[in-house]
Amino acid sequence: MQLTLLGTGTSMGVPQIGCDCATCRSEDPRDRRSRTAALVSDGDTALLIDTPPELRLQLLAAQVRQVDAVLYTHLHADHVHGIDDLRSISIARHAVLPLYGPRETMDHIERSFRYIFDDGVIPVPGTSKPRLETRILEANRPVSIGGLDVLPLAFEHGHATVFGYRIGPVGYLTDVKRVSPAAMRALAGVEVLVLNALWWREHPTHLSIPDAVEVAREVGARRTFLTHLTHETSHRDLLKRLPAGVEPGYDGLQVEI
Repeated sequence: MQLTLLGTGTSMGVPQIGCDCATCRSEDPRDRRSRTAALVSDGDTALLIDTPPELRLQLLAAQVRQVDAVLYTHLHADHVHGIDDLRSISIARHAVLPLYGPRETMDHIERSFRYIFDDGVIPVPGTSKPRLETRILEANRPVSIGGLDVLPLAFEHGHATVFGYRIGPVGYLTDVKRVSPAAMRALAGVEVLVLNALWWREHPTHLSIPDAVEVAREVGARRTFLTHLTHETSHRDLLKRLPAGVEPGYDGLQVEI
């Protein structure tokens, strides 16, 4: 199994528009963070997690040619608004591309991008639209997608509920504020864990970096990668300050499991 972190930045991305801080001016390519997304692939199946605004650029940079399904975490713009970039994927598949996620998110996507899902909206001859189909997931109810075992887990994220996913030996949690004891048990035994970690101080809707380090310690994965990072923390600084087994993720990082 392979995990690719396509994007590892927070909702504003890094560099942030109009900012001249050291991280935004950094020449280290690991400090250039597009909005958060990932790809989990194994054998003939590739599952994309979220469709951020930079999706096309992310897939091209990672040389991704195949996506068999999309897992959505939640409905916020930085995780959804690249959905039209799935047009190329669905055309190449010659088939409908299934989208999975919580009901609230799927309903939001169908309303917000009606031109995709309304059969009455017919593309002008010579043009196209994505061929997508929404499918509802329920928290704690495992499903098999393309032969991969997927366990959706529900978490608090401000006024919204966000889904994290366990896909075999991989745990992927983004935009999570806290991880319950039940979720800790569901993640037990993962080899690789991905956690959002906004900055060193507390945040009302996200894990802070110290929060994420504590979750990583309790879950006990062999390797934990931090994602959804801001311009307040450079990659080099995080490498110096994080404990063994916890690393900052970066766009394009590939992990073999």
